[in-house]
Amino acid sequence: MDKLRAITVFRRVIELGSFKAAAEDLGLSKAAISKNINELEDYLKTPLINRTTRKMHITESGQRYYNHISNILDELTNADLSIIESSHYLRGLIKVSVPMSMGILQINPAICEFMRLHPEISVELTLSDQYVDLVEQGLDVAIRGGGELKNSSLKSRKLLELKRVLCASPEYIQHADKLVTPDDLVSHNCLIYSLSSSPRHWVFRQQDKIKAIDLSPGSYAVNNGLALKQATLAGLGIVLTPEIFVDKEIKSGELTKLLPAWEAEKHALYAIYPYHKEQSQKVRSFIDYLVAYFSK
Repeated sequence: MDKLRAITVFRRVIELGSFKAAAEDLGLSKAAISKNINELEDYLKTPLINRTTRKMHITESGQRYYNHISNILDELTNADLSIIESSHYLRGLIKVSVPMSMGILQINPAICEFMRLHPEISVELTLSDQYVDLVEQGLDVAIRGGGELKNSSLKSRKLLELKRVLCASPEYIQHADKLVTPDDLVSHNCLIYSLSSSPRHWVFRQQDKIKAIDLSPGSYAVNNGLALKQATLAGLGIVLTPEIFVDKEIKSGELTKLLPAWEAEKHALYAIYPYHKEQSQKVRSFIDYLVAYFSK
């Protein structure tokens, strides 16, 4: 038995939830995955995974063993990286996930600049507004909006605070009811970013006053910020969106800022990464660069 191979296979089976997914991830046959797990269980003289024709469940011993070998494998990876990355030049692959619209407008230019400064770095970039499991997908960094992390195996660094604005097209405003306070939003067609943590709960502040508005379903909900802007430009309704998405259109008059006396609750962008990736020089340097880039 190749013990290092066996524990690596075991870890991926647990993280990906199936023998088939682990086989695809590791480039092995399903039979090879089963063989490694069986040999490991024979060596340890205890079952690590209970499997049926439909499901698999990690045993109590398997969970304990997974916790130990995950730390060991991470330390081996970090030991390798400490040597590979000890030269003056950064090199290697960084796997990154970023939200689609924000990625195109703000983050991708920063990534391109980082790669220009470090020509031996390559980046595998996934543009998606869907939240992804960093460990399961083998990602080094994900850029996300949000607040405190619920997963203790992840760490975060704040990159950018996002001011959000309420706006609509002049065409929509001309034919819609008057909008004087946030309470009036309930009678308007509000366009929704469906992947928000609270898509229909909008919060506004005016000095000491706070208005929290719960909206009824509008005529349009979408999981992409640029598509949401296009719908707003088409006169479909009112949008609450990061100002950087619509700054140009507001200046040109294509969109009009609404309720300027009220400030919408701010959001922020964070670099999220698995705890053990902090030991990687290339990942640490990449995140440091993003923090510096957005602080300009």
